[in-house]
Amino acid sequence: MAMNMQQVMKQARKMQEQMLEAQERMKDIEVSSSAGGGTVKVTATADGKITAITIDPDALDPEDVEFLQDMVVAAVNEALSSAQEVANKQLGAITGGMGMPGMF
Repeated sequence: MAMNMQQVMKQARKMQEQMLEAQERMKDIEVSSSAGGGTVKVTATADGKITAITIDPDALDPEDVEFLQDMVVAAVNEALSSAQEVANKQLGAITGGMGMPGMF
């Protein structure tokens, strides 16, 4: 049986509500990563916001600032990648895995 337009619109509204709820939940889901054997740790939320960066004081070598910068970049990128993965799983559960343009 084919769905009528009213049923399609009802399902679309329900999916939109679920997407908004999932996006709100993502603000509370945290992921963490580290680099340099735990010298730099980064925490982010599933909506892609960095919430904390911790640097071991022993890593503060004025002679090798570039190494520390590289570790921070690596840890941030890993945290954001993990956040993206969590977001995709959350939204994929709602959309049934179909691609949604403009969504994460």
